[in-house]
Amino acid sequence: MSSHRIGGRKLSRQTGPRKALYKNLIVAVLRYEQIKTTEAKAKEVRSQVEHVITLAKDGSLAARRRIVSELPNEPLVIDKLMNEIAPKYGDRSSGFTRIVKIGARAGDAAPMVQLELV
Repeated sequence: MSSHRIGGRKLSRQTGPRKALYKNLIVAVLRYEQIKTTEAKAKEVRSQVEHVITLAKDGSLAARRRIVSELPNEPLVIDKLMNEIAPKYGDRSSGFTRIVKIGARAGDAAPMVQLELV
C-alpha cells in the first residue's frame, strides 16, 4: 500500500467523527467569525473554510447547493455566508482566514490558536 499523496491530519479520530468535527468547526468559524481551537485543528480546517468562502463568492444557486451539501443543516449560517461574508471578500482571491497563536492550553499544554476571518 502506497502512502504517497495522502494528506491531512487524523487527530486521533475515526473518519466519521473527524469529518463531523471539521464541519462543525467550519460552521463555528462562519457563525462567530473567530474561534479558539488547537493549532492542528485550525490548520486542517483553514483550507476548508477558504474553499467554502470561494464557493460562496460565486453567488449562484449551484454554489449554494454545493455548500448546503457540504455543511450540516445550518440555513442561517449559509445565508450569512452568501449575503454578508462572501461579498466582503469580492476583491480578494484567497487568504480569507488568519491564525493567531494565543499560547498553551492550561490542562495539557496543547498549542492554542485563534482562527479568524480577515
